[in-house]
Amino acid sequence: MKIPIDRRTFLAASSAFLAELSRPYKIFAAQTAKNSPWIHPGGVIKVGFLWSLTGGLSVIEKPSRDVGLFWADEVNKNGGIAGCKIEPVVFDAESDMKTYRTGVKKLMHEDKVLAVFGGFTSASRRSVMPLVTLANHLFYYPTVYEGKECWQNLICTGALANQHSYDLIPYMVKHFGPRGYFIGSNYVWPKESNRNASRWLKNANGEKVGEQYMPLGLGNFEPILEDVKKKKADWIFLTVVGTSELFFRKAYSKAGLTPDKLPTAALTTSEMEIKAMGYEYGEGHYTSAPYFQSINSPTNQKFVDGFLSSPYGETGVTHANMEATYLSFLFFKKAVEKLVLESGESSITPKSIRDFSANLKLSSIESPQGDIRMDPNNFHCWLTPKIGRFDSGGQVEIMHERKELVEPKPLILYPHRGKCRPDGLHLPSGKIVKAAS
Repeated sequence: MKIPIDRRTFLAASSAFLAELSRPYKIFAAQTAKNSPWIHPGGVIKVGFLWSLTGGLSVIEKPSRDVGLFWADEVNKNGGIAGCKIEPVVFDAESDMKTYRTGVKKLMHEDKVLAVFGGFTSASRRSVMPLVTLANHLFYYPTVYEGKECWQNLICTGALANQHSYDLIPYMVKHFGPRGYFIGSNYVWPKESNRNASRWLKNANGEKVGEQYMPLGLGNFEPILEDVKKKKADWIFLTVVGTSELFFRKAYSKAGLTPDKLPTAALTTSEMEIKAMGYEYGEGHYTSAPYFQSINSPTNQKFVDGFLSSPYGETGVTHANMEATYLSFLFFKKAVEKLVLESGESSITPKSIRDFSANLKLSSIESPQGDIRMDPNNFHCWLTPKIGRFDSGGQVEIMHERKELVEPKPLILYPHRGKCRPDGLHLPSGKIVKAAS
């Protein structure tokens, strides 16, 4: 993690302040509070946490809140951001789309947070982004998603389809056979993810022998698995999320299916879900992500040990969504420090933070997954895709890893729509569309 910028960094260039260089850093924070409406009395920066702490999505979203609290504690112990203390403002979205909207409005307009971090499903992202755009605010979305959008008030740190299933699908065809069966939860992310995966399957000379969806929170997978058997699938591409995945895994086991003959390849099954369900439900199955807890590096070990030994490490594991959340906070901190250094504290706004995030890099010393960088056009991350297989202890053995960073391409299936740029979606006609979704 980057060492917080001290007061000398900001004032050394001005001789008028030379006499004050030995005074405590907190003085700068107090001055900042007077110059920016986004920094509260006492030199406090508020950040909003909008995740579900209750309901069906809490199993995956609550750990992101915990990572955020861990990060805030660590930052505050080391001097804050540009001398300002971080104050998390937590709102429980309750796994309900209306509550997400209520929460983002409260955080932006009542609590006056500088940025909002949150969401997991694409439905949650789509529910808040019109409100974030209307307020010209900033939303960090730290999870995998399907792309196809171009928002000007959004930063994404999770993987896109061309950064996970693009490699995963041909890997499954090569190692297990051409016949894939797609099973997902019934909302936009699984459906659009399957649209991408269908393209990769066709490119790999594979065949989709079935595609079915289950409403979130429900679990009548027995008829679907009977169809999987009937169609003689070689493997299952799984985009089932939340509590529904436990229902699926139990039904899979009850049906007598095993990963040596019919493995699943999933995008959101992580170390945490496997730990919660039981290691036997994961062993031998495949997943793809830029991050696994098993990554062998000093930076990742420090992150894992630090988080799990903290008051917030009750999950007992780390996983891709938690790490992408952590990265979103690292990028936020780095952007604020860069902004203050180059333009002064009075220039701090949610939108200016996004502008200063363009081309930011996190090195392997900062990022648990290794080097990454922020794309200056669509504000998604350049990442290194990895494919892994769960072992008997719920950890992931990395089977394949790209040798280079992969560019984020949210419109990879829709080149006719144009190109996503910081000011909007540039259509082939030359017209620019704001907040294209």
